[in-house]
Amino acid sequence: MYKQPSRNVSSRQIINKMKDLSNAATVEVGAESDGQRVDNFLLRLCKGVPRSHIYRILRSGEVRVNSRRVDATYRLRPGDRVRIPPMRLARRTERTAPPLDLPVVYEDDALLVVDKPAGTAVHGGSGISFGVIEQMRAARPQQKFLELAHRLDRETSGLLILAKKRSALTALHAALREGRVKKEYLTLVKGSWRNDKQHVSLPLKKFLTGSGERRVSVDREGRASQTVFRRKKGLRDFTLLSAELLTGRTHQIRVHLTHLGFPIAGDDKYGDFELNRALAKQGLKRMFLHAEELEFAHPLSGEALKLHAPLPEDLSRFLQSLGG
Repeated sequence: MYKQPSRNVSSRQIINKMKDLSNAATVEVGAESDGQRVDNFLLRLCKGVPRSHIYRILRSGEVRVNSRRVDATYRLRPGDRVRIPPMRLARRTERTAPPLDLPVVYEDDALLVVDKPAGTAVHGGSGISFGVIEQMRAARPQQKFLELAHRLDRETSGLLILAKKRSALTALHAALREGRVKKEYLTLVKGSWRNDKQHVSLPLKKFLTGSGERRVSVDREGRASQTVFRRKKGLRDFTLLSAELLTGRTHQIRVHLTHLGFPIAGDDKYGDFELNRALAKQGLKRMFLHAEELEFAHPLSGEALKLHAPLPEDLSRFLQSLGG
């Protein structure tokens, strides 16, 4: 049996041991994984192993924590000893994520808040080899723990929170669930928005298209979703709005606005596609949605934080072309 003497042994060494079908690996949980679910712990550790296989070995009891069977929701504690059975990984050419240095808006020993550019996914998957999180880890190899606290759509720019401690991540997730993180976006929509302030409450439900793409629609059987829109300025045939998320559903702002008849300029999933083609010729080659402000209490110190990311140059330039 292979025993990992400390958390400083690399996950690559563990994976190499698991490739040998005659050996199991025993991993001692470090402080950086305190409170993490065992399924997520294994998914991160066992890169290249299908999710379905991870859940199969959990259900079958091949994974043991302190010599006992556990289910996927078991939360780990420092000092727990996790037995991982031998697994054969599919042979593939591995691509290493290139380091990425993003503008840092705020950083301390628990948090890292960056200004994500449009066109960059926050994580790998669905045909994307790597995203912000993989590239930030590559840029900071000395950082033992670095995880996304929330997500932004690939074409959305702006403020993105990463946690540098498990305790900060857990506290941030609780704050997000309980609505204690104020998230405000800036967006340009087609049409003339009349109300200075409008509270929209429309349930949203996920579905898959015939081609397997994920989409969201307003559906009475969906999850409760609330957005507060405020009118900032009218510009020709458009309106500049701020959008405050009271819930954090997938594509929430985009679907709420399209359902109301005010699609976001440049939105390639829910927008006005003919308009988008015309806007691209005028210089808008992406969705006009920017995560502009975050306001929340620091997850460990309780300090009040209010962070701001200025509008990117391409969106600012397009606004100026409209007279804004």
